Amino acid sequence: MKEISGAQILLEVLQEQGVEVIFGYPGGAVINLYDHLPEYSCRHFLVRHEQAAVHAADGYARATGKTGVALVTSGPGATNTVTGLATASMDSIPMVVFTGQVPTPLIGNDAFQEADIVGITRPCTKHNFLVKRVEDLERIINEAFHIAGSGRPGPVLVDLPKDVIAGKCRKRKVAKTSLKGYNPNYTGHPGQIQRAVKVILKARKPVFYVGGGVVLADAAAKLTALARALKIPVTTTLMGLGAFPEDDQLSLGMLGMHGTYRANMAVTESDVLVAFGARFDDRVTGRIDTFAADAKIIHVDIDPTSISKNVDVDIPIVGDVGDVLDKMLELIEGSARETETAAGGHDEWLSEVEHWRNLHKLSYEQNEIIKPQFVVEKIGELTQDDNPIVSTEVGQNQMWAAQFFTFTKPRSWLTSGGLGTMGYGLPAAMGAQVAFPERLVIDIAGDGSIQMNSQELATVVQYNLPVKVIILNNGYLGMVRQWQELFFNKHYSSTTMNHAPDFVKLAEAYGALGLRATKPDEVEPVLKQAFTHPGPVVVDIVVAAEENVYPMVPAGEAISNMLLV
Repeated sequence: MKEISGAQILLEVLQEQGVEVIFGYPGGAVINLYDHLPEYSCRHFLVRHEQAAVHAADGYARATGKTGVALVTSGPGATNTVTGLATASMDSIPMVVFTGQVPTPLIGNDAFQEADIVGITRPCTKHNFLVKRVEDLERIINEAFHIAGSGRPGPVLVDLPKDVIAGKCRKRKVAKTSLKGYNPNYTGHPGQIQRAVKVILKARKPVFYVGGGVVLADAAAKLTALARALKIPVTTTLMGLGAFPEDDQLSLGMLGMHGTYRANMAVTESDVLVAFGARFDDRVTGRIDTFAADAKIIHVDIDPTSISKNVDVDIPIVGDVGDVLDKMLELIEGSARETETAAGGHDEWLSEVEHWRNLHKLSYEQNEIIKPQFVVEKIGELTQDDNPIVSTEVGQNQMWAAQFFTFTKPRSWLTSGGLGTMGYGLPAAMGAQVAFPERLVIDIAGDGSIQMNSQELATVVQYNLPVKVIILNNGYLGMVRQWQELFFNKHYSSTTMNHAPDFVKLAEAYGALGLRATKPDEVEPVLKQAFTHPGPVVVDIVVAAEENVYPMVPAGEAISNMLLV
């Protein structure tokens, strides 16, 4: 077998891993890779900023369930990936990011465009590698994909010195990847699952609390079947939206700081709370000692370090959520009489939940000024038959999208949950559109957040990716302004965005279609035009400047203590 370069080895291994798409930005340290890239089947999408490459790989991964891939150069190219890596790490998104590095003899000498990206990203990756020999490259790339996509998924960084990818050796088929000391447990303990099912069947006020882990495990259908069989209401985290159909009568909607009244009250009053693939984030729990204080808590998660990390649980189950749900379904199917009795016994509890639903519904008053909630509802109404993928930026736009768009399918919601990254939505939508060119992909944005990565309009136009960007333009950094209004006596310090670009002209400058709505009766026709246009569109919708997101749980309060208006 003849010798080939490290660059060729890397690209061949990517093909073997089934990688179809790379998001990247070239530079001197990776020029050898880009030289060989056209010879291989992986499609490369040239972004305008390295952060966007990682967000696009993230959006691609969330929408498909595959491992996303990004490729950037050394120094600033590498450091620009950090926010995207941290975003993916917090939300458990499988990704491999390749960064260029100066030649190995120059590492540590402050060479041109050198950065210790392995050291920098150690806290925000699942694992990272510095490849020191071309002979190790094939093994390390396979290990990177294995680590990124197994157990609790996450981003892995592989740093590639220029002499390693330029060097040559013989490529040899690596045996099945196996890492000593890394053996994620996929199988839930049968005894613990039996204990959990017994407790669930005896519960009078049970609630299923569902996180992004159910989506990542492709276990939404199983979760839905279990909830319906037992007539147990379901609440989802921000990351779990779509894991349970929100048009189902058992859906409570989202819980937490901006969750629904019924979800927060149901969790507070529950006697058994079953968490599937969730990590009891502070935005969900509020004040810890009041969170489901009278409930037995069952926690199912593939990551043992997440269990009892924030909230003590009574029955921990470590394993793949899909595996555990399979076993739970088997147990309840084998106990048909007990299951029927348990389901029937929840009628009174469901009536109480329905009372909370009717007592304080998500609402707003539409008047002569466009309300952002109205826009989100109208987006949902116009696209209900299209199965769209919705991404968001971060801030009020994100919360209104989570509250007022009805999600019925998994992997249709892309948002930065744990890190709360402004500028995420457009490149994530771009990644999803690459994965599903025929589907409608919508980025619900704010006028502040969209400016973080608006340069990617050039990318969507270049590749004719028909992403629809809907800007809820209120002239503020809205969520921070809301906090300033409610808790800082309306001291609007540095939150007024009074010098934004004309977004219609900006879209046109990049070659996209730009549209605008300033009155309520303009919203529907403008959205219809956007959704039927064959290319990328930016819609600037001027909304009420000081509209707030409600409900809202003040920081440090119990989730039952909500500001409702």
